[in-house]
Amino acid sequence: MFILYSFLLTVAFIILSPLFLVRREKYAAGFWQRMGVLPEFEQNGKPVIWLHCVSVGEANAARTLVEEIRRQFPEYRLIVSTTTKTGQDLAEKIFSGKAETIFYFPYDWRFSVRRALVNFKPNIVLLMETELWFNFIREAGKSGAVIAIVNGRLSDKSFRRYSYIKKFMQRVLSRVDLALMQTPADAKRLTELGIRGNKVKITGNIKFDQHFENSELTEIFRRRFAVSADAMLIVAASTHAPEERLVLEAFKQIWKSEPEKLPRLLIAPRHPERFAEVAEQIRKTGYNWVRRSEKESEQDAAAEIILLDSIGELRAIYPLAEIVFVGGSLIPHGGQSVLEPAVCGKAIVTGFYTANFAAAVAEFKSHDALVQLPQTDERYVSEKLSEVFRKLLCDEEQREELGANALAVMRENRGATAKTIENLKPFLHVQNAQ
Repeated sequence: MFILYSFLLTVAFIILSPLFLVRREKYAAGFWQRMGVLPEFEQNGKPVIWLHCVSVGEANAARTLVEEIRRQFPEYRLIVSTTTKTGQDLAEKIFSGKAETIFYFPYDWRFSVRRALVNFKPNIVLLMETELWFNFIREAGKSGAVIAIVNGRLSDKSFRRYSYIKKFMQRVLSRVDLALMQTPADAKRLTELGIRGNKVKITGNIKFDQHFENSELTEIFRRRFAVSADAMLIVAASTHAPEERLVLEAFKQIWKSEPEKLPRLLIAPRHPERFAEVAEQIRKTGYNWVRRSEKESEQDAAAEIILLDSIGELRAIYPLAEIVFVGGSLIPHGGQSVLEPAVCGKAIVTGFYTANFAAAVAEFKSHDALVQLPQTDERYVSEKLSEVFRKLLCDEEQREELGANALAVMRENRGATAKTIENLKPFLHVQNAQ
C-alpha cells in the first residue's frame, strides 16, 4: 500500500507540476528543501524536537507550546517546519531566536523524508493538528523518533475519507506513540481508524491558551488608518471566494441605510494569491480604498475600505475592530478559527458552515459569545449579513456583551498547553535520559 501511495503521489506531482511555473511564489517556494536538500544541521549531542506546523493557523497555535518547551526543556534543540509559504514566513517571524532552524517540510516520498530525518536526527516529532503524512510517519518511526500528534483534530469529512483505507490507516497509526486530541469526538474518530486507545488523550485546544498582546503594530495601524469610534471598523477575516463579494454587498447596504455613523471595512483574504483579485473587486465598488502593502499616504486615514494584503498581521488588527466576521463560513469550506478575535474580546459573526471548528463554535454559541447566520440561499446572504452588522453597529451594549462572553469562554477553556506538556514529559524525559 505504501508503494501505491508513493506512486499516486508521484502521478499527482507530475500532473500539478505546471503550477510550479505558473505560480512559482506559492508552489515552488522551498522546492529543494522539500526534496530533502537542507542546510547542514550540525549534531552536538543535544536531543532534538521537530515541530511541524502546516500553515499560519498551526504556527500561531504553537506559540504557547513553543514558549513552554523552551522554558521547561531548555536542553532540547527545537526545529520548526511548515508546508506553506505563508506558514514559513510567519514561523520565521514568530519563532526567530526560539527555533534553531525553520524549514519546509519534505515532500512525502521516502527519499526526501529520509534525507530530512538523517539531516536533523530528531528524537521526537510533534505534528500539529493531525498532519498524517504516511511515508513521513513510517520513516520517522523507523528512525527511532517518538511521534506525537499535538492539538489534534479530525473532522467528519477527513474521517470519512480515511475510513476508505482503514486497514492502511491502522498500519500508519501504529507508528504514532501519542495522540493529544482537542475533543472527545476527535479522539473517538482517530481510535476508530485504528490507533490504540491507550495512546490517545484529550487535552483541549491549545488555541484557547493564546493571550492578547497590544503590539506596536496595532498602534501603527491605529495611527496610519486613523481608527476611531467615530467610524467603527468591521473586519472580514480570512475570507474565501466569493465571501469578499458578499461582504462588500452587505457593506453597501449598510451605507445605503444612512446610519448615524458610517462604518469602515477591512478585508483580509485567507490566501495571498487572491490579493490582486480582491483588490479589483474593491476597486469596482467605487469606495475610497487603500492597500496595506502600499506606501503610507494621507488617503489611508480617509479610506472607507482597507485591504490587508499582508501575512501574519491580522492578529494586530483585531484589537481595532468593533465587529469581526470570520471567513470560510459562508461557503462549505468549514470556517476559520473564531479564537483569535475572541481573545481580544470582540463581537464575532460567522456564517453557517463551521464544521472545521464545530466544537469551539458550539461552545461559543452556548455562552452567547458569537452570532451565527442561519443557512441561507446565497441570493440572500448579503442581506442577512448586513442586518446583523447594522444591529451590532447600533447596539454597543450587545457588542460589548458578545465580546465579554467570548473572552470568558477563552479563559474558561485554557489549560491545553499545560496538559500537552504533562503528556509529553514522559517521552521527553526518556529521550533526555538516553
